[in-house]
Amino acid sequence: MEFSNSLRAEKYLNELRDFMEQQVLPAEPIYHQQRTALIAAGKPHVLPAIVESLKQSARSKGLWNLFLPDSHDPAHGLSVTDYAVLAELTGWSPEIAPEVLNCSAPDTGNMEVLHLFGSDAQKKQWLEPLLAGEIRSGFSMTEPDVASSDARNISTSIVQVGNDYVINGRKWWTTGAMDPRCQILIVMGVTDPDADSNHRQSMVLVPINTPGVTIVRNLSVFGYVDQHGHAEILFENVKVPLTNLIGAQGSGFEIAQARLGPGRIHHCMRAIGMAERALSLMIERAGERTTFGTLLSHQGVVQEWIANARINIEQARLLVLKTAWLIDTVGAKAARKEIAAIKVVVPRMAQEIIDHAIQVHGGAGVSQDTPLASMFAGIRTLRIVDGPDEVHLRDIARLELKNRHISK
Repeated sequence: MEFSNSLRAEKYLNELRDFMEQQVLPAEPIYHQQRTALIAAGKPHVLPAIVESLKQSARSKGLWNLFLPDSHDPAHGLSVTDYAVLAELTGWSPEIAPEVLNCSAPDTGNMEVLHLFGSDAQKKQWLEPLLAGEIRSGFSMTEPDVASSDARNISTSIVQVGNDYVINGRKWWTTGAMDPRCQILIVMGVTDPDADSNHRQSMVLVPINTPGVTIVRNLSVFGYVDQHGHAEILFENVKVPLTNLIGAQGSGFEIAQARLGPGRIHHCMRAIGMAERALSLMIERAGERTTFGTLLSHQGVVQEWIANARINIEQARLLVLKTAWLIDTVGAKAARKEIAAIKVVVPRMAQEIIDHAIQVHGGAGVSQDTPLASMFAGIRTLRIVDGPDEVHLRDIARLELKNRHISK
């Protein structure tokens, strides 16, 4: 296995590190001031102006769409392993950095889907403006009435009527759909109810302003209202042309699996970046706060937290890099067990470190004066996003049992 950065990746890493230190991290207070003002004005999902300014700067530096594997975009030639270290760095400022680089979910996954499975016309109409950062998109898979951790449970119907598909159903946790820049949704639903469970679903493109599409509400995350929003959406007799089908009819489950592999690398490496920042904040706080006549950094329990944090971050990073390397060399399908493993290990690790950092900060840790409370809400949610821990553990166990020829 080879985890060293390519020369091109090292160049991007140095440039991104400078950009983060000089522009992104200093912009965080401005971002929060602007968001507070927008929320007060009744515009909680409008993007703060500072982000658009940073996007222009990032693009001028070539720090743009770096998530695309080299097979998609030879302009930067980064492998999944190369991009992993860049994704980690963006995790230091998860509310700003991914968006600034045009590398934020769900757009990254949607762009990959359109690139891999979209028609030329679909790419022209939707992929090109997404790659340019001109619009945003949503991914409508999860439903409130079924256990969507098994995508085969999805019940939204997509029925062919003449030259159209008619869509009926209710979705939620459609990230990005509250943003006024969101123009297109990728909707997963049942087109072939009599087919086997892996071929019942399809994905179709639905412009968000299509008649019958109703944004019911925004869903908060532990009380936080995210800028991009997480929408509950009702689809009532929504008509789109048959040409809005992505790939082949009945291939929705296959496309969903292809979408999730590299995306989990992105999520997990950003989470490692969050853990690194939490550790940095913990060390800084422990070195300046005194309790009972002793610096927190001299307390044995705090030293143990710091030591374990370093150990656990390094272990988790190595597993993610191994997984990225496997995706690069043998493909996401062959790396299925490792992809499931990192989705369990990394959020658990980061959650523990952020929790300890909060503890060291005391009351400040749960306030808006540090990024820790928001980070904790995000990282705890990641243990559900893209499948809960329990589903991934089940998959790992089944693969282990299968490899040893043990029956269920």
